[in-house]
Amino acid sequence: MKYVSEFRDPQLAQHLAQSIRAAVQPDMAYRFMEFCGGHTHALARYGVLDLLPPQVRMIHGPGCPVCVLPIGRIDQTIELTRRPEVILASYGDTLRVPASNQLSLMRARAQGADVRIVYSVDDALVLARQHPDRELVFLAIGFETTTPPTAVALQTALREGLNNFSVLCNHVLTPAAMHAILDQDEPVALNGLVGPAHVSTVIGSQPYEIFAQQYGLPVVIAGFEPLDIMQAILMLIHQVNEGRAEVENEFTRAVNREGNLKAQAIVNEVMTLRDGFEWRGLGRIPHSALKLRPAYAHFDAELRFGLQDHTVADHPQCLCGPILQGHQQPQDCKLFGTVCTPDQPMGACMVSSEGACAAHYSYGRHRAVSI
Repeated sequence: MKYVSEFRDPQLAQHLAQSIRAAVQPDMAYRFMEFCGGHTHALARYGVLDLLPPQVRMIHGPGCPVCVLPIGRIDQTIELTRRPEVILASYGDTLRVPASNQLSLMRARAQGADVRIVYSVDDALVLARQHPDRELVFLAIGFETTTPPTAVALQTALREGLNNFSVLCNHVLTPAAMHAILDQDEPVALNGLVGPAHVSTVIGSQPYEIFAQQYGLPVVIAGFEPLDIMQAILMLIHQVNEGRAEVENEFTRAVNREGNLKAQAIVNEVMTLRDGFEWRGLGRIPHSALKLRPAYAHFDAELRFGLQDHTVADHPQCLCGPILQGHQQPQDCKLFGTVCTPDQPMGACMVSSEGACAAHYSYGRHRAVSI
């Protein structure tokens, strides 16, 4: 653990904090958005926000895969679990996301649905092998990081003839969400972007170059450790001060420009772009998610069970949508920390540890922050 501990060294953190304070110009505001929920979590957990000078403001983006899954897709999944032949395999966080009619997958399970928590898609394959007389559906969610394992599982199912296995595919794409944030009718005022870590190990740094070129925004890819994030913030400040807009890579120990070409090839063999996909808070974004290619269509749960998309509005008092858009902070929501807590979430941002509300609540960040 020595290697990790070096990226959490308190003395180095203080040194970086001093460098950040020295770099900021007193009459300037630096507004940086972190797109990854892992960064949001780390900023709150390690107290990085308290080390930043007032000129630097971190704004949370739509980088939590559980948070961006809209109510309609959860309703669709609950509908599927009502079929007696179906076993639904899902990651644990997704079970607690509120759906319509005060339901969730957890409550559907309490009402008799066969919903199993798995820790990987491989666990879902095991369940399919163990229950050949049942339909095993894996609820696949996540950005580019978790997409390759789903693709490999589908290759495995095809090779084994595991015809009782299917995937309800909700894999979404980071660059498309970035475009949606920056192209809003009322865009968030930003000076730079903190690029995601794990996503970038798969897609590389090249897809972010358009944001520097087209939008004139500096981008720095950062690891998840506190010193990673602080170094990335310092790099962004230097770019802003120097009037540069480039893609820089702080996370060089894991990310290169091209990304993981083998993983990309596997995903491209199994999946292709959807025309559009509904995101919580961001609406329908074109070419922002993946579906299975025709060669794997018999593993597509939407086709196999005739599932239909429908749009459902969020709770009228829940600010999860505006938080994912970057327009609000968790503390701006009147439900935050009162009727909405991790034990009783009213919105998806309070469910996952990568959600902004859950991160702020879990680490006691209840003070109001104006953006």
